Amino acid sequence: MEKRTIGKSNLSVAPLAFGGNVFGWTADEPTSFRLLDAFVAAGFNLIDTADVYSRWVPGNKGGESETIIGKWVKQSGKRDQVIIATKLGAEMGPDKKGLSKQYVQSEVEESLRRLQTDYIDLYQSHYDDLSTPVEETLEAFGELIKAGKVRVIGASNFSPERLTESLEASAKHGYPAYQSLQPEYNLYDREKFETQYEPICQRYGLGVINYYSLASGFLTGKYRSVDDLSKSPRGQGIKKYLNDRGERILKAIDEVAAQYTATPAQIALAWQMARPSITAPIASATSVEQLSDLTKAGELNLDQSAIDKLTTASAY
Repeated sequence: MEKRTIGKSNLSVAPLAFGGNVFGWTADEPTSFRLLDAFVAAGFNLIDTADVYSRWVPGNKGGESETIIGKWVKQSGKRDQVIIATKLGAEMGPDKKGLSKQYVQSEVEESLRRLQTDYIDLYQSHYDDLSTPVEETLEAFGELIKAGKVRVIGASNFSPERLTESLEASAKHGYPAYQSLQPEYNLYDREKFETQYEPICQRYGLGVINYYSLASGFLTGKYRSVDDLSKSPRGQGIKKYLNDRGERILKAIDEVAAQYTATPAQIALAWQMARPSITAPIASATSVEQLSDLTKAGELNLDQSAIDKLTTASAY
């Protein structure tokens, strides 16, 4: 399988990332281990998580996803086969959030402990911290890289202005620079990334590891009417996609899927993988069967007419 480089770093990844937000939430530990084994066996290597996953679950306190990944790494011995991307900055408790130098230095130790590893391949600012100068955060990351605790840094959920400010500060002061951006992007949610962020990523050579790549499941074709929204706990969040444009996108996906004897999810991911600015979309699965469906997207090479049909149908 073709590997892609994250930005200008030396991290090489297959073109699909596993979304670790399900670990310790909708996937228990044994299931998570099976999913990680299957993901690596299929030729993929990028695992995306965060310190805060899955704090939203009643009884959880955050760190559950990293802990499960750490146990799997230890048990499987596959640390050198995977690129672990985690994030910090979201609220982990009272006075436990942000991107201050002190917090970055303490929180990285927590993530390393949970992940049972000496280093994090890609450490990402999960949310911007407007109370901390970008220089302070970048300086802290620089010290972690120097100490060998982090290899590469990335950003997520920054405004275009603050992302640019961070990249300029790195160039001006010699700090390490963000090599990736993690934005929301899929066939339906295109406009914000393509108009506000893609030009920045292309100008500075950033890799893109996008989330909600299947629009919370809408692009799998599972939800085609209001009646379908009760199919899962996430159903109500999909209501916004049930309109003329959404129908047009699903129709085009169905047509391309029939042409390639593929599933809608595979086509939706393959379209993203074919976009030059995208490094690896993030997708989650809670069963090995579901994962097997998603990973097959990596084998699909859509021709230009298929790409154009999807691009036109999803025009905003």
